[in-house]
Amino acid sequence: MELGKQIKKYRQEMSLSQEELALKVYVTRQTISNWENGKSYPDIHSLLLLSEAFGTSIDRLIKGDVEVMKEQVKSEDKRELEKLSSVYGILFLLVIITPIPLVHFLRFVGIGIWAVLLIAAFYFAHLLERKKKQFDIQTYREIIAFMEGKKLDEIAKAREEGKRPYQKFLQVIITAIATFAVALLFTYVLK
Repeated sequence: MELGKQIKKYRQEMSLSQEELALKVYVTRQTISNWENGKSYPDIHSLLLLSEAFGTSIDRLIKGDVEVMKEQVKSEDKRELEKLSSVYGILFLLVIITPIPLVHFLRFVGIGIWAVLLIAAFYFAHLLERKKKQFDIQTYREIIAFMEGKKLDEIAKAREEGKRPYQKFLQVIITAIATFAVALLFTYVLK
């Protein structure tokens, strides 16, 4: 990984120890070591601080590692979204399937359990949405866009085009189904 070699090269040229460089970029010595050994990458803020400390541009600092960064961002994004999506999917399925059996066998305790499942499902839905927004980050992706010669206006347009037009309709359908399930549950309990 070229970035680690670049950091080490610049650090040695300036006769800085890992500890001294760590103080300049507000990280630990171990973090500098991980960067130099290719175990991790600096975030955009750290890249800015490194470029200032070395008196070079970010472009020069990371030029060889753009493809590696693309893959790392993609794989981390994918794993995180897959994990949250799986948990949310299971909870959503439980919220749909379990209300009648829970109420039938456990009555009011069943309603409580179902309410906890519902709250958990909403919580994970919220986390999933936050992560989706978070992964639309301005860090490596902006660097990649810059390196590919794209303008931010093109990226902004692509973001708008990428939004699903049926998303609102789907939300209405899901809300209607959930409302119907809750109404059925309470009708059943009150009988």
